[in-house]
Amino acid sequence: MENKQKSAFDKVLGAWDILVIAFGAMIGWGWVVSSGDWIGKGGAVGAAIGGIMVFFVGLTYAELTSAMPQCGGEHVFSHKAMGPVGSFICTWAIVLGYVSVACFEACALPTIITYIYPDFLQGYLYTVAGFDVYASWLAVAMIVAIFMTYINIRGVKTAAILQTILTVIIGGVGILLVIASAFTGQPSNLEMQLFASDGNILGGILRVALVTPFFYIGFDVIPQAAEEINVDLKKIGKILILSIVLAVAFYALVILAVGYVMSPEQIAASMGGTGLVTADAMALAFNSSMMSKVLIIGGMCGIVTSWNSFLMGGSRAMYSMAESYMIPKFFGKLHPKYKTPINSLYLVGLLTVLAPLAGRQMLVWIVDAGNFGCCMAYCMVSFSFLILRKTQPDMPRPYKVGPYKFVGVMAVLMSGFMVACYLIPGSGATLVWQEWLMAGGWVLLGVVFFIVCKIKYKEKFGSLIEIISDEDAAALQVSDQELDETLDSAIEAAIEAAIATVLNEEVAKQL
Repeated sequence: MENKQKSAFDKVLGAWDILVIAFGAMIGWGWVVSSGDWIGKGGAVGAAIGGIMVFFVGLTYAELTSAMPQCGGEHVFSHKAMGPVGSFICTWAIVLGYVSVACFEACALPTIITYIYPDFLQGYLYTVAGFDVYASWLAVAMIVAIFMTYINIRGVKTAAILQTILTVIIGGVGILLVIASAFTGQPSNLEMQLFASDGNILGGILRVALVTPFFYIGFDVIPQAAEEINVDLKKIGKILILSIVLAVAFYALVILAVGYVMSPEQIAASMGGTGLVTADAMALAFNSSMMSKVLIIGGMCGIVTSWNSFLMGGSRAMYSMAESYMIPKFFGKLHPKYKTPINSLYLVGLLTVLAPLAGRQMLVWIVDAGNFGCCMAYCMVSFSFLILRKTQPDMPRPYKVGPYKFVGVMAVLMSGFMVACYLIPGSGATLVWQEWLMAGGWVLLGVVFFIVCKIKYKEKFGSLIEIISDEDAAALQVSDQELDETLDSAIEAAIEAAIATVLNEEVAKQL
């Protein structure tokens, strides 16, 4: 069941806004802490291949977003292709991914502060799963969580401005590292670290390629905010692909810079020490310990940009489900002034405020379960891409992928491979029992929502609202007005005919 209506959102996002939102979502904290591990396992080549895996999935998103620029993204794509049940599974999976990452970032930010100011931790409270929770750590996490929620409630444009500032800082810090390493690094370092250090080149590349796609999750925030984008539809697809290319380039250049300026022994020492290999590489490149802190600040900006994007994505995914009566309609309310999904943001924001109480290790588990949900959604969207090409070949596609069968099959295989990594023991990404417990709990909650909303909303459950353009809305309004005028004329004519008939009968009686 589909309804047509004009979008309730304000179109305020420009091309630059959506580029930094997607890029900022993909560039989190991993580039600071994971570069040494990537170099040891498979080098920059493996990281680049991991990006290529995501690139195919991104192409399917680019076409579908330009064809169906509606809030909810995956929700709309999968509904058109697979119906309400497939849409529910796909969207519920992506919501888990968004919410889990947002909650994790709330814990990651105060943890990073301890690298810059070791005395920051004050007021020991308790220990959860081996992680000590301190009052100062908890206070910063909760205060920033409240601030991030407030920024998102104030409007997507406000969130985009914050995203721009922080993304520029991340880019600037990354460029500083690359330039400095070019002048102070040694080619001999890179020769030993371009591929796997154990001599198993192919195996090393594959090991890194398996892990890195999870660091590129976030480009899919663009279709979530599609109704708020004031950009030509064809450009939206191109910008989505550009964001992935930029993220791949950023990660690859950082890895190359670290491998160029640090020897294998220095990387091993860094990993055994602070674990912040990229920050230590920055200090070496500039011969200044202060510069390592500058890079850590860049990493903190990455945490906030990811957090910001996933708050945005999670709230809009929930809003789209509420609009289709798949979860309580309460979550479909928009702020009367700022046009943001207020109740969905309240819920996601509340979870990010409460998440730090569970400690960092608990959040590591839930974010792994969330990444599994994201990969599931990617696989279903890739299937939807192929299904819609077959069932709706004439659908307008402003950004159209050329060899769609090759791209679609590769996207399904790549995303399916990513899902399998969570299931296959020894892959490096297999879920542990705690993570399965969390994923199972989320599935159970989804089943409850599904049953309750199916009973409560009856035939409305799973209805899809089709957003029409301003021009179409105006034409529809004109059409409705013409119909009303026609009906009015018909009613007036009927009344006049009835009066005339009565008068004629009266005259006939008198005669």
